[in-house]
Amino acid sequence: MVDVQGLVNELVSKLRRRKVEGSRATARLTAELLRSVISQSKLPPTNQPAALIDAVRDVGEKLIAANPIELAVGNIVRRVLHIIREEDHSNTRDAVEGFRLSVGGDNDYIVEQDHLNLSVAAQSSLCRPSLHALLERSPDSATTYFTATTEDDSEEKRKSLDPNARSLEFRRKVISAVNDLIEDINTCHLVIAELAVEHIHHNEVILTFGRSRTVKEFLCAAKEKKRSFGLFVAEGAPKYQGHLLAKELAARGLQTTVITDSAVFAMISRVNMVIVGVHAVMANGGVIGPVGLNMVALAARKHAVPFVVVTGTHKLCPLYPNNPEVSLNEMRSPSEVLSFEEFSDCMDYRIGTGAPQLHVGNPSFDYVPPELVSLFITDIGGYYPSYMYRLIADYYSSDDLVIQQKPAS
Repeated sequence: MVDVQGLVNELVSKLRRRKVEGSRATARLTAELLRSVISQSKLPPTNQPAALIDAVRDVGEKLIAANPIELAVGNIVRRVLHIIREEDHSNTRDAVEGFRLSVGGDNDYIVEQDHLNLSVAAQSSLCRPSLHALLERSPDSATTYFTATTEDDSEEKRKSLDPNARSLEFRRKVISAVNDLIEDINTCHLVIAELAVEHIHHNEVILTFGRSRTVKEFLCAAKEKKRSFGLFVAEGAPKYQGHLLAKELAARGLQTTVITDSAVFAMISRVNMVIVGVHAVMANGGVIGPVGLNMVALAARKHAVPFVVVTGTHKLCPLYPNNPEVSLNEMRSPSEVLSFEEFSDCMDYRIGTGAPQLHVGNPSFDYVPPELVSLFITDIGGYYPSYMYRLIADYYSSDDLVIQQKPAS
């Protein structure tokens, strides 16, 4: 049997020590861990969905506290909770329909709660399924009654009223949905890349900032579709991730020009479109991205250049920037900006502590407000910033917006 607690402690340790970098890797590891929690959790005979929600929330709280700045962790925890709630609601609806059939479809019956064994989670969230769930439901999955033989019909009724059978089927459906989520995380950059030919045209000049696998695949897909375009890559100091992206793009046959971050305003007038990846997309349509991204967005707005964000849906965060649970930034090591040898002579050794006279600020992220974003290109299509809150509502439940019940240690 899998040691779930050991897996939880291992991922918590990696998040706390910043051994996992990147929203995609973090989201995938979180989803895989929660899948193990769902499959291995010991649930009570009754009210199992609520118990499963509590188990996922407990693990999610630990993961979020380990690295609050990595918003993808909270996103995936909330997505899994939403999956559990939707599957519970679907099972409850099917149980109600099965009970109606078992009493002959008359209108004078009474649906007893004990017969249906409704969970607390279902009772608190008996609402219409989300638009996303309706669109993804295939026609073949619709339940059809009165088409089978009387024997088959009776078997289906028996299963619909059997608590153990419903419990096993419920867990199976939840795990299947989490597997679909993991698959979406792993392939979102390829799905987004298929849309590149619709947005990049011949003889355009594109500017990008930092390093993003989704952006790389998006640009390379346009190149493979015989689109000819110029490309500027801002270097993304102080980590200079743009240097790595430029080498990767050049190796794939794209004509690439590296520019300094301070040259963005000078070069933006020659650019037709800015295409960037981000760390997270907030509920108001604003984005959190690598430090310096807001400067690029301001330059694009000043010169009326479209500012396009390519991102997977696992980066959609249901929280607003002013939410207390949102950590917008963190300070990284000064050594990324200056080595110790470069400022060691700036120490004041006249006092015993050797307090530094020179301080180095090295923030990780920038916040770009929604009014500076022109378009989001996701793995389910393109959307304007004003539509993001509705898209987010299809992936998250309002009951799960607050995960952390106690302050992080």
